[in-house]
Amino acid sequence: MPFETSLILSFWGTGQGSLTRSKQMCLPMERVIENRELNLWFDPAADYHLYTIFWNHQHIVFYVDDVPIRVYKNNEARGIPFPKLQPMGVYSTLWEADDWATRGGLEKINWSRAPFYAYYKDFDIEGCPVPGPATCASNRGNWWEGATYQALNALEARKYRWVRMNHMIYDYCADKSRYPTTPPECAAGI
Repeated sequence: MPFETSLILSFWGTGQGSLTRSKQMCLPMERVIENRELNLWFDPAADYHLYTIFWNHQHIVFYVDDVPIRVYKNNEARGIPFPKLQPMGVYSTLWEADDWATRGGLEKINWSRAPFYAYYKDFDIEGCPVPGPATCASNRGNWWEGATYQALNALEARKYRWVRMNHMIYDYCADKSRYPTTPPECAAGI
């Protein structure tokens, strides 16, 4: 059975207006590309925001309101897996994680406020139809494979540096206690 590829964008916090974090993970096939965590500069529950996962044959970029918060480059030439051969689906869930996600489990969910909802508006998905890879090869005819989308532009690169310098609170690439040997994708500059 082939391994599933997952791109995960998650949010957690202890309530409206509380310190809210985002975690981004990329799990291409059999290899887990660990997470990076951010303290968000806004309350995601206060208003709608534009969340985008841009995925082409060069990179995967997670955006919030057009600000890149995670970039995963295609480094297959260096032996690092990159998800490109599987059909993709989109899932959204709300789940209970108060044993670890709320200040390490110190704060519990107030179930008297249930039910809990997530709302979406202006949802859009573009891509190649299944069966996928054979009909969706890296093709400059697909707008997302065009020259403009091969790397972050200068403004996006500045925004991405700002996020990393001011809001990143955990980066597995810098976690020498868990990873004494630098993971290959970190050495390759993801």
